[in-house]
Amino acid sequence: MDILLGFILDTIIGDPYKLPHPIRWIGSFISILEKLCRKIAKSNTMLMILGAILVFIVVFVSGGITLLVLKLASFNKYAYLIVSSVICYYMLAGKSLKTESMKVYKAFENNDTEGARKAVSMIVGRDTQSLTKEGIIKAAVETVAENSSDGVVAPLIYMLIFGPVGGVVYKAVNTMDSMIGYVEEKYFYIGKFAAKLDDVLNYIPARISGILVIISAFILRYDYKNAFRIFKRDRRKHASPNSAQTESAMAGALGVQLAGDATYFGVVHKKPYIGDKKREIENEDIKRANDIMYTMTIICLVVGLVIRSVVMWLKQ
Repeated sequence: MDILLGFILDTIIGDPYKLPHPIRWIGSFISILEKLCRKIAKSNTMLMILGAILVFIVVFVSGGITLLVLKLASFNKYAYLIVSSVICYYMLAGKSLKTESMKVYKAFENNDTEGARKAVSMIVGRDTQSLTKEGIIKAAVETVAENSSDGVVAPLIYMLIFGPVGGVVYKAVNTMDSMIGYVEEKYFYIGKFAAKLDDVLNYIPARISGILVIISAFILRYDYKNAFRIFKRDRRKHASPNSAQTESAMAGALGVQLAGDATYFGVVHKKPYIGDKKREIENEDIKRANDIMYTMTIICLVVGLVIRSVVMWLKQ
């Protein structure tokens, strides 16, 4: 019930920008520890070791505080349900993903290319200064595709299996990867363990998400056959073992080409294309990607809750 209520809250409200958010607290904690690690480290090897210790500290503290909060709320079943539901709500990013990506869509609807560029810069890690209109739309669609897994489906899966604590621990690792898990020299050593752990935690959810994109494409009457074909062919065309799982299926479902070279911190990274360019990518593809994202989330939630109920019933 807490996960369902959390999903409903996220769908209706989304991220409360003006209210305290545990993920922002975790992000601030990571920043403090990162600065401390850099002050202490005398070599790259030491920085890598301290980066691993940083991960364990963040995971332990985040999970521990969540357990404590739930324990304090356990004096009453309704209080526990409310607290647990709010934690689940905070771990999901479906509404904010749609809201932020649709800012790009709305800017282009108003012929505001620079507004769209600014909007997409808020949700991607790459440099956006030189992106064309096609590049901006592509970046938004790729973000929806990738984050439909690590921002929605993956935390759902971990909460379904391990409860709210599982969701918090997963999001803590994912946040560390987003903040320090880069291949550039500045982050390579301190963020290596966080990036690898994030790859491990996302390995199964990413592949489930890719399959969910294909099923969603079938339900929404997009090109599910092409989604399956591109998924099989291109799902490994990424430096990350997980990112191309959903991107490939999304590219196939929409009939567009994603990925390709991208610039990060002024350095061009050569990347293969994902999908076949059956047509030019267009602004409406951002809306289509969000439709797929929500459909796959609902499928995951319903199937997950049914499986969870059956398991609980069998344990009785």
